[in-house]
Amino acid sequence: MLLGLGALGALVTIVPLIGLLSRTPWDRLPSLLTSSVVLDALRLSLISSLLATALSVVLGVPLAWLVSRVPFTGNSVLRAVVTLPMVLPPVVGGAALLFALGRRGLVGGPLNDATGLLLPFSMWGVVVANTFVSMPFLVVTVSGALASVDQRYEGAAASLGASRLTIFRRVTLPMIGPSLRAGILLTWARALGEFGATVTFAGNLQGRTQTLPLAVFVALESDRDAAVAISLVLMAISLLVLLTMRDRWWSSNGSIR
Repeated sequence: MLLGLGALGALVTIVPLIGLLSRTPWDRLPSLLTSSVVLDALRLSLISSLLATALSVVLGVPLAWLVSRVPFTGNSVLRAVVTLPMVLPPVVGGAALLFALGRRGLVGGPLNDATGLLLPFSMWGVVVANTFVSMPFLVVTVSGALASVDQRYEGAAASLGASRLTIFRRVTLPMIGPSLRAGILLTWARALGEFGATVTFAGNLQGRTQTLPLAVFVALESDRDAAVAISLVLMAISLLVLLTMRDRWWSSNGSIR
């Protein structure tokens, strides 16, 4: 019975992927993937996802250190709020960003008045939306690694006179290196596939804010073959990321690490 239910569970995931592959126009694939719409969306997706990943590393690693190493009142609340975008419907996240950073938003209004910067419906809006949704994956991964690190090595470095920043850079980061790399890769993949928050906060303007997932949404209404081709690219990238990270989750004998 367990074997049958397990096989059925596998089919729930496998059958839709087979359906996508069965509808792929292999003969038209090169022309579809080199169209102006796809190339514009690919360029924007790569730029925005890489910038979001870099921003997530700069902000997310210190944040992970804060929630995992610094005891203070409200730490558990902060941890919950930081990871909220992982379970929050992306459209709701996009609406929250709009109310906070839009032209009339809580922060966006004064920022626009002072500098003229307008984040919604711009590439930087895409970057902000991607960062909001994807950074929690890095924070969770890195904070888990920091919590499991043997702090005696850091204590030994401190006893030799190393500063906190030096200890973090020369001792802590190398010790959590594998987890950090996995978190960065997962963050990038999540940013690349972001849809809901992006379309709500940044819109869907070709060549300006239309990323690959948004291009799929539009193509489903006008050119289903193009939608299938773009979906195939995103699926291949996601699969490659998961295969790259498999050693972080499974040992050679199949047990979870």
